[in-house]
Formats: sequence, C-alpha cells, structure tokens
Amino acid sequence: MAPMFVVDRLWPDPAPGLDLDAAFAHLALPDASPDHPYVGLNMVTSLDGRAQRDGTAEGLGTRADRRLMRLLRVAFDAVAFGAGTLRAVDGWTDVPADLAAIRVAAGKPPQPLAVLVAGNGPIPTDRRWFGTDQPRLVVVGADGPRQVPGAEVLAAPTERPEPEWLLRALRERGIGSVLLEGGPTVNARFHAAGLIDELFWTVGPWLLGGEGLPMIAPEPPSETPRPARLVSVHRHGEELFLRYRLAPESTG
Repeated sequence: MAPMFVVDRLWPDPAPGLDLDAAFAHLALPDASPDHPYVGLNMVTSLDGRAQRDGTAEGLGTRADRRLMRLLRVAFDAVAFGAGTLRAVDGWTDVPADLAAIRVAAGKPPQPLAVLVAGNGPIPTDRRWFGTDQPRLVVVGADGPRQVPGAEVLAAPTERPEPEWLLRALRERGIGSVLLEGGPTVNARFHAAGLIDELFWTVGPWLLGGEGLPMIAPEPPSETPRPARLVSVHRHGEELFLRYRLAPESTG
C-alpha cells in the first residue's frame, strides 16, 4: 500500500520519501517526573509565527499536519486544550481506529484522556468533542460548574486552574504525559510556569501579518528565555514539521 503522506527527513540522518506514519511510529518520550507529567506542545503557525487565521488555526496546516497531530496523540496519556479553543473550533482530541489499535498494542487505553481546561464560564457541551469515544475530564475554576454532561469535572481551588496544580492532579491520576494543543492563552500560562518540556511545531507556508495571536500569547508575560534543542525536522511539500526539546530549567 502506498504511504498516505510522504515526508523528507532533513534532520537528523537525512532521508527522502518516508511514510509519515512510519516516521513517527515510535515516538519516544522521556520519563515523567514524580511531580507532574511530561508536557508536549503541538501547534501550527504561519511563517511569521501566527497561530490564528481569522481567529482560528483552520487553514494553516494541511491534511498531513492533521494526520501528524493524531500520530502524536498516540504517544501521550492525555490530550489537553482550552475552552476558548473549543468555543472557536468544533474540534476533537481522539485518535482514529487504526491509531487506537496501536495504542492498545503498546499496552495503553485505546484513547488518550481528553482534558478541557476551562475557567468559570459556560461549557459549550454541543461540540462534537463531547460525542467522541474517549474519557473526558473538564477542569474548571473554583466557581465553575460542578456538573458537565458527558464528562468528569475537576474543580481547581483558584479562580482558574493553574498549570502546576493541574499537572499535579493529573500525575496523581497516573497520567505520565500530556499533549497540549492550545490555544495561545493556555500555552502562555504553561510557558510562564516553565512547564512545557517539548515543542512539536508545524510551520505552514503562509505569511499572514495582521493581528492574529502568536503560538504563545503575550499574557501572562514570561521574561526568562528557555533554550531548546532541535530533535528532528521533516518536510512535507512546503510545510515543515519541527521538534524541539526544551531545557529542564530556565536560564537567563
């Protein structure tokens, strides 16, 4: 059978004409710490770093990028994103049947735990995210709803769930890895807390300009740069799939 999508590996060990599924079939993650899960961030942006086009990420990536997003989910115990993203895009966090079978063969549940990071506002339960065949956890603020149809609810002790508290709570549930899928405001809070361990970054061939948010929103601010090590680079057409691993401690 011909590969669904073909990529060229540019780094390390350059190799042309690889099957995308095979290239990412054995994604190795470092062990989680006793305190919190290992956190990967998966995002697509334009050439100038915009993570939004007309308010969402729709149209920034190709079908190959969407397949890669599902391939990455295979390696992680949980997939998390913010309620703002759910309101803007009727998305989902599960994997298709072929990838669910790979998870089962590796001793994992068929689907990763789906985590919605919310605050105190209403939850859009009409989204198809609530109809997928996977366990769902809605994390709300101290004044948020205590019941959400189709999901377990976890209430934070603060007005909004803080990343460090949320990761500790997930680790206590046996979650060893979390794939964060945005949006930019949620990303910024994890970055400000120094809790992003790895970045999977798709660079789409678009130069947008305008006022779309970047991958990491300006708020809350983080004044300390974090160095990263390039792990791999793949190319599909005019699109780049980059993987970086961040240093475990921030440096000045």
